Formats: sequence, C-alpha cells, structure tokens
Amino acid sequence: MQNGEQERPEPVFKPTLKGKSGAVRVGRETKGRKGKGVTVITGLPLNTDEIKKLARQFKQKCGSGGTVRDGVIEIQGDHRDMLVELLTAMGWTAKRSGG
Repeated sequence: MQNGEQERPEPVFKPTLKGKSGAVRVGRETKGRKGKGVTVITGLPLNTDEIKKLARQFKQKCGSGGTVRDGVIEIQGDHRDMLVELLTAMGWTAKRSGG
C-alpha cells in the first residue's frame, strides 16, 4: 500500500438468496391456475440452466409436469414433502412455506 491507498479485499461470491433465512422455500400456490395447485420452489442461488436441470430432475421424481418461470420452479400438484426431502438430501437448507 502506497500513498494512503487502502487494501481492497478480494471479492467474495455471495449468492443472492430470497427470503431472510437463506433457505430454499417450498410452497404451494393456486393463484391464476383456476384452483389447480402447483408446488413452487424459490430461493435457489443458481443460474437459469442449472435451475432447469434441477426442475427436470424434480419433475421425474414427482412423476408430474412443471416449468421454470423467473427463476422459480413450478411442479404441478402438491409435492412439498417429497421436494423438501430431495432438496435436503442434495445439501440445501429447505423449508416449507405457507400452510
């Protein structure tokens, strides 16, 4: 350090997580689906391609359809318990959200 320059720390990768606890949230929604429920997974600090690969695995495990919208995985039907177990087994901190 010369001439009063301050040492700058190395940039540290910190994924942006939705939610205060930093956990992956698994919930159920029916809004805009004519009463049909879907399981939504939010808060995954992954890029779009990785989220799509993960969604494909979840759809196969649940035997159900689904999609990825705006970084949120949507699986048709109520599969919250199964998905929380799968995410926990993969090393994520997963929590059920909602009722």
